[in-house]
Amino acid sequence: MTKDHGPTIKDDETYEALREDGASKQKAARIANAQASDDQNPSEKGGKAPPYEDWTKDDLYERAQELEIDGRSDMTKDELIDALRNS
Repeated sequence: MTKDHGPTIKDDETYEALREDGASKQKAARIANAQASDDQNPSEKGGKAPPYEDWTKDDLYERAQELEIDGRSDMTKDELIDALRNS
């Protein structure tokens, strides 16, 4: 039986499966909630933003700052990209 994670998690079963697979709480919640919504299709390619490789290092740093990624000031552009993709 799945645990009830409260009103902020819309699909508790998916959330638990993602957490067991190693996803962060934030990532698991985003995916579980998107899958529970009829308006969203998380398995489809979305977003109109250019790939991180096309961003400047300053833009990547600003995004990492928004997401509070630790160690961002010492990271190279490639490390920032990896950190953002894994956040």
